Amino acid sequence: MDNYEKTIFLCGFMGCGKTTVGKALAQKLGYEFVDLDELIVKTEGRTIPEIFAQNGEGYFRAVESRLITELNGRTVAALGGGAILKKENAEAAKHSGVIVFIDTDFERCYSRICGDKNRPLASNADSAELLERFNSRYPIYKAACDISVSGNMPPKIIADNIIARLKQPTQ
Repeated sequence: MDNYEKTIFLCGFMGCGKTTVGKALAQKLGYEFVDLDELIVKTEGRTIPEIFAQNGEGYFRAVESRLITELNGRTVAALGGGAILKKENAEAAKHSGVIVFIDTDFERCYSRICGDKNRPLASNADSAELLERFNSRYPIYKAACDISVSGNMPPKIIADNIIARLKQPTQ
C-alpha cells in the first residue's frame, strides 16, 4: 500500500461512524488515529459546546482548518461532520492525503446522534432539521471524496473495504 503513506481523512455526516471505523482502520494499518473534534478540544482546553458558545462556529471552523493542514503521514483522521464542507479544508485534505466518505443512511446516523449534548448542531435540532442538513451535505461529501464506502455494516468490515479500495490503482 505504498500509495498511502499519507493521511486518510474520513468524512461523513454526524454519527456515520468516522471515529469507530477510524480506530479500526488505524489499527489494521498500523497508523495513528486522530479524532479531529477530540484534537480541537485538547488544543483549545474546552468542550465543543463551550467553543461554540464562547467564540461561535466560525472560530471553531478556523481551528478545524488549521489542524487539518497540520495532519500528515500515516494517520487516520476522523473529521467532524462539517469539516469537509469548507472548500479550503477539502483542498487541504486532498493535498496531504485521501478523503474517504463513509456513506451511512440518515436513520442510522440519527439514532446515534439524537440527544447528544456534545454535538451543538444536533442537540437542539429535531429529526426534520437534521434530515435537511444531511440532505444538503450529502452531495458535498460525495463531491469531495476520493473514495466512498457504505457505512451500513460493521466497522471492521468498513475498514476492510477502505483498505481494499486504497489498494486499487488510482485512475
